[in-house]
Amino acid sequence: MFPRVFSLAFVATVCLTLLNQCCQATNVPGSVSLNSLTFDKIISKHRAVLVKFDESYPYGEKQDQFKEVAKKSASQPDLLVASVGIQDYGDKENSDLAERFGVVKEDFPVLKLFVQGKDDPIDYTGDLTSGDVSAFISANTGLWMGSEHCLEEFDELAKRFMKASAEERDTILAAAEEKKGELEDEKEQKSGTLYVAIMKKIKEKGDTFPSEETKRVKTLLTKKITDEKKAAFEARLNILAAFRFAAENVKEEL
Repeated sequence: MFPRVFSLAFVATVCLTLLNQCCQATNVPGSVSLNSLTFDKIISKHRAVLVKFDESYPYGEKQDQFKEVAKKSASQPDLLVASVGIQDYGDKENSDLAERFGVVKEDFPVLKLFVQGKDDPIDYTGDLTSGDVSAFISANTGLWMGSEHCLEEFDELAKRFMKASAEERDTILAAAEEKKGELEDEKEQKSGTLYVAIMKKIKEKGDTFPSEETKRVKTLLTKKITDEKKAAFEARLNILAAFRFAAENVKEEL
């Protein structure tokens, strides 16, 4: 057997493909790359910064979801999305930042939200999906991220609803129903109906409903379903996230 000889053209094509993949992994529109020398300078100048600590050349579904978050952040001037590439070989770039913030390779990717006025960053511990991360940012900063199917006024009502007393919730629910009636766009009407339905379910089943319903819907998404059903479930997850993270913040405040 003779060793297989590859043509120079084939080798060049492979090298260019790998280089392109690396460039795509590091070039995330809407996000900036930070390192040990620039980290503190950049963080201190923004009201809120979401930082992803990860390997130098990340790829896959989680990276795709991060790209969606970065893209959405472009419309929010008070929010910066950034990434820190950490190497555990060679020069071990940014390993000092990993040590400083308690980030280990086994947990990659790690998301931390730095908010002005708070000494320590807020750890993100949920699934890395665009909708969940956006709701997490909104709940902890008050900056609306505009996830698909979500409505800014209704997201604010969701936050108020989760913090309110039983009596106050009746008033907020009534306000949500009134605003739903004012919506003219068909897509927004469907979203408004979903916000109201979730509020009613929370009144009936308690504050754990958003988390429990999220688990149920995510399970359904793993099954064989139509594209229409999938879109409906994803819309439900995005709206549930507004309630879920608001509920978590209430727990932390108690």
